[in-house]
Amino acid sequence: MHSQKNLKRKPVVAIIGRGECTVEEAAKVSETTKILAQNGVIILCGGLGGTMEAAAKGAKEAGGQTIGIIPGTNKEKASPYIDFVISSGMGEARNVLIVRSADVVIAFPGKYGTLSEIAFALVEKKPVISVGSWDVGEEIIKADSPTHAAQLALEIVKEDNR
Repeated sequence: MHSQKNLKRKPVVAIIGRGECTVEEAAKVSETTKILAQNGVIILCGGLGGTMEAAAKGAKEAGGQTIGIIPGTNKEKASPYIDFVISSGMGEARNVLIVRSADVVIAFPGKYGTLSEIAFALVEKKPVISVGSWDVGEEIIKADSPTHAAQLALEIVKEDNR
């Protein structure tokens, strides 16, 4: 029997942002998640389209794993790039599950759903890295590029795994 202390789980980074995004925004999101996935990070998101799909697609292109916590109960609505679909049936209340399941949250531009996830993360004392998203306080770590956001997240999860 193996000791559980010897088993290390992979770090989980949540990617949050709007449900519809431009091609340029999607490219930035994918750039971030490709770097994270190449470094063994599991990508967690809301499991649907826009920023969420771009996050999952980037991770899958880099050989990574993805988790999507969808608001409804129909798993068929999840992005095809999601490996593990969690059908919450909770609507936007699933935002709390996304944040609580993550080690770090990376926020891309979004509306009030994104703002709620940032707020939940701050309440939970989770690191929030912003790539042009809501600026709601000095606790937000600002990244000046998708690559920078990935590097910051990797530094945080590496520090947490010591």
